Amino acid sequence: MLRLETDAAPLIVLRFHQPYADGDEAAYLDALEAVAALREPFALLTIFGGGPGLSPAGDRTQALWFKRTRAFMDENCRALAMVRPGAGEEMAKLFQKLWRFPVMATTDEAEARRFLEKHLEASS
Repeated sequence: MLRLETDAAPLIVLRFHQPYADGDEAAYLDALEAVAALREPFALLTIFGGGPGLSPAGDRTQALWFKRTRAFMDENCRALAMVRPGAGEEMAKLFQKLWRFPVMATTDEAEARRFLEKHLEASS
């Protein structure tokens, strides 16, 4: 199941977890486009349950999205926190190579939310 939550903006939450469905990959890629359409600064919390990976075509589309939206994300995203099984410093380092804003990877949602709150407060 994939859900993009924008009702608590500027905190945007992207959830991708069980029960997984056939349309999840397309919904995930659509959610990335919805993030790129945001018009106000935000912090992004992604919560992934460790389900199936993207198809090769989905991986390519995601990589192109990262490249195409790099300037937009650097300008508008105040911080990114990723919550997923096995997440840690190595994963954060990988994503820190993509963008200039602070990135955290953790298995703890509460820790991720504190990280994002700190960066949202600092940018106010």
